[in-house]
Amino acid sequence: MAAAKKEQIRALLKSIETGDPKPVAVVNEAKYIQHNPQTHEGSEGLASLFKRLSKTEPRVNMVRAFEDGEFVFAHMEYDFSSRKICFEVFRFEDGQAVEHWDNIQERLGPNQSGRSMVDGSTDATDHDLTENNRALIRSFVEAVFVDGQLDRLTEFVDEEAYTEHNPHLGDGVIVLQSALEAEHNGRRRIDYHRVHRVLAEGSFVLCVSEGNHSDVHSAFYDLFRLVNGKVAEHWDTTEKIAPRSEWKNENGKF
Repeated sequence: MAAAKKEQIRALLKSIETGDPKPVAVVNEAKYIQHNPQTHEGSEGLASLFKRLSKTEPRVNMVRAFEDGEFVFAHMEYDFSSRKICFEVFRFEDGQAVEHWDNIQERLGPNQSGRSMVDGSTDATDHDLTENNRALIRSFVEAVFVDGQLDRLTEFVDEEAYTEHNPHLGDGVIVLQSALEAEHNGRRRIDYHRVHRVLAEGSFVLCVSEGNHSDVHSAFYDLFRLVNGKVAEHWDTTEKIAPRSEWKNENGKF
């Protein structure tokens, strides 16, 4: 029996550390579409690339990973001369990975509540609620983050149990609301414009969005854990989107 998709991706990403070429077979390099604007397509085979990277003594740790149909989404810790936190998303087709997105930022923290960007719950539960949770998070992000309906925050977030892993914030709805109310140059500092994709497995939902952070064009990846129909835990990364003139491929960030 073939390994689960997320285990194949775990092995693939770990090979950045080990240089082992075998896990790269999960990728169909002839069809592979790369959405990291800073990465060339087709300039170097993945096995060769990972072998070269392994000589720099990187560290790769998959903290949590989930499957949503043909998609795998994973929350990663990397150390490539500096420590970074990343979300990786892969799309499968005919048993191989054919498309990739990511969102990465420097590891910061601990935050006001003493939490890191990656600690907390790791295992999905309530698999029968996957579609309910996906719809709830789409509604939450579009209503509160995009449309700014902050009066609806407690409709979606557990006031008693909300746990926050953003390195600049802390636990509790009041802290989250203050962050969403903050302004920069007369506009929302955290300014979501559009939801691009919502991936889910059970109690965990990843929302991929686009907008501005302090007037900088950015990608927002937000991972939520839901309990009893409300958001109980949150992790995220925010990455500046390079101007198109600096892109190394033409596939776009999203």
